Amino acid sequence: MRTKLSTCTRKARFPSEQEALRMAERSGLVLRPYRCDRCRQFHLTSRTKGKRVLRFPD
Repeated sequence: MRTKLSTCTRKARFPSEQEALRMAERSGLVLRPYRCDRCRQFHLTSRTKGKRVLRFPD
C-alpha cells in the first residue's frame, strides 16, 4: 500500500531503521518502523496487524 503524501509530511522521519527503533523503544508504546515509499526514510507506525511486532526487554 502506498503511503499518502499528507501522512508522510506530518510524521517524524528517521534516516535509519536503527534510529527509528531507538525512538520506538523510548516511547513506551508498541511501534514498528517502516520505510516510506514517498521520502525513502523511516517512519513509525502503531499498526501491527499481521506484522512482526518488536519486543524490547524491560
